Amino acid sequence: MKQSPKNPTTKLSQEIAIQSLTLFSSALGLIAALAWNEAITEYINLYIKPYLAKDTGIISLFIYAIFITIITVIVAMQMARIKKRLGS
Repeated sequence: MKQSPKNPTTKLSQEIAIQSLTLFSSALGLIAALAWNEAITEYINLYIKPYLAKDTGIISLFIYAIFITIITVIVAMQMARIKKRLGS
């Protein structure tokens, strides 16, 4: 017996739902990233800046940028490994 092709409307609805969930997850990720940005910035201002020479704001910004880049690369590599294991 032949299976009837899926209704195009149903397929479109599924694609819209999948895309909406992806966008929603991305939005939540952005909110979390902004919260971490605020927390790390405050930590640097309170605990690192006092030990640096005066007017070294740019140095602390570079320290922060390097730190975030390293963390992002590590997390991205781990996520790629998990995705590979899951077969996606």
